[in-house]
Amino acid sequence: MAQIVIDALRHSYDGRLDDPDALALKQVDLTWEDGRAYALLGPSGCGKSSMLNIISGLVRQSTGRVLFDGRDVSDLATEKRNIAQVFQFPVLYDTMTVEQNLAFPLRNRGTDPARIRKRVDEVAGMLDLGPLLKKRAAGLGAAEKQKISLGRGLVREDVAAVLFDEPLTVIDPHVKFELRRKLKMLHEELGLTLIYVTHDQSEALTLADEVVVMAEGEVMQAGTPEALYERPDHVFVGNFIGSPGMNFLPCKAIGERLAFRGGSLPLTGRAAAGIAPGQSLCLGIRPQYLRPARPGEEAVEAVLGEIQHRGDCFMAVLHIGDMALSVRLPDSAPPPGGTMRVHFPPDRTLLYADNRLTGDLS
Repeated sequence: MAQIVIDALRHSYDGRLDDPDALALKQVDLTWEDGRAYALLGPSGCGKSSMLNIISGLVRQSTGRVLFDGRDVSDLATEKRNIAQVFQFPVLYDTMTVEQNLAFPLRNRGTDPARIRKRVDEVAGMLDLGPLLKKRAAGLGAAEKQKISLGRGLVREDVAAVLFDEPLTVIDPHVKFELRRKLKMLHEELGLTLIYVTHDQSEALTLADEVVVMAEGEVMQAGTPEALYERPDHVFVGNFIGSPGMNFLPCKAIGERLAFRGGSLPLTGRAAAGIAPGQSLCLGIRPQYLRPARPGEEAVEAVLGEIQHRGDCFMAVLHIGDMALSVRLPDSAPPPGGTMRVHFPPDRTLLYADNRLTGDLS
């Protein structure tokens, strides 16, 4: 396994580095530590697959460097980077058996036959492929074929990293959970450096020690799943992470208050220090942190709209002025159409200036 460093990397597929709109990747600097699991998360077209292909050597970046354990591999061909890559659609030899497919990367490198048998048995056991070892890949279903593809990526023990490009997209939803669980277990057991590309936040937050959220070729935030959820650095991250995403209320600083349509909240010195004149401001809060106000608490008047039962909770639309917010409610919530006083906990209410986090209101 290896530490991977992305240093001042930019990329344009047509070579126009002077046009920001033509850049697939815009000044990316990242360090991924040996043996940890990382996810590149973002919508289609955000640059995550471009990043993965540059790491693997399938694409040569326009500027910047890629380093494995301090060694610049930018000019090395894919086969010389010592990585394994698993793609969205299984890449297999259909005429080979499952056993032969798993063994192929090792046989191709002249590994001792006894070691190949032992390693194939280990990986097959981890992925529940043991009963299928003698079957030809052509007769198997999509989930089994993707398991084989995962196994081929994991069978080598000497790789610098294992790269996954949305490997569960074509898998039935009821099978995805089991494969995610297996992949998480394998990472913990084998100590792999794992980089996983996905547009699915559930996959990213479940599998990764650290998630890199991307949009329009930029890294918006890199951090633990908890940090991305609780304190998103950018409005985009707050919107993208969570279901539903974070609520945002446009506001203005007026004296020592943050005013918005339908109410205002105190502007603390710490939050105020992070803003400058002319910046666009908004407040952000997760739906579960909004709650009915207790006596004596700072509160905003709101009207309760549509309520949906989600099985484990009630989700509702809350109207403050002309803004609609999502809120998680207790069972004792008033019926739709009723008014309620809502409290914004200061330590859970975040202030953003020009879409960037300045701090909370505590």
